[in-house]
Amino acid sequence: MLRYVLVIILSVSAMPSMATLKAVDVYTQEQLVELIRSKRYLNQVKGDDCQIVQDIEARAEVLQQPLYQYLWAEMLNYGICVKANPPRGIAMLKTSAVQGSAEAMVRMAEYYHDGKFVIEDKQRAVQYTLPAAATGDLPARMMLVRLFGEGYGSPRDYEVGFHWLYNEVFSDEATQAEAINLLKVLEAKMPPSAVARAKKEHLRTPQ
Repeated sequence: MLRYVLVIILSVSAMPSMATLKAVDVYTQEQLVELIRSKRYLNQVKGDDCQIVQDIEARAEVLQQPLYQYLWAEMLNYGICVKANPPRGIAMLKTSAVQGSAEAMVRMAEYYHDGKFVIEDKQRAVQYTLPAAATGDLPARMMLVRLFGEGYGSPRDYEVGFHWLYNEVFSDEATQAEAINLLKVLEAKMPPSAVARAKKEHLRTPQ
């Protein structure tokens, strides 16, 4: 009997990871936004030992919550805690974008801009970014001005894109400095009169 007790004790002591494993709560919408904006979402899922994979999948596939669709899509794209499946991941990311997720729109724009998982198509990147920028999403506005500065999109939209980013309020100096550089590139492609209008607090297009 004593032998069996010793075996049980040794078995338990040999599994420290189980003893120290902490339960992980499902991420709130605010936490997910912060994780996505800081590009820490995949590291967070791995750091949580993949404990809430089923919860993430359920919220994406069944409840169809856009931010969880984004997270689940990226897990499928990069094989984080699940078998990699980029076709399914990109389809899920597009579904999130259709549902109005600015984060998903920007991510799709990045993929089309860089040609990752999809054929490079910077015009399509503009199509994804423009509606997100119109909602006031700062990363979308940064991406849109970047694309315009590279010569993509319609020149008719340059003025409104410039106006949106020029009149933004920035939380940190690094983002502000990046925005200034992007605006300088776009300004060189615009007539001085359009730039002057775009810099005003309220945009008035010419009649």
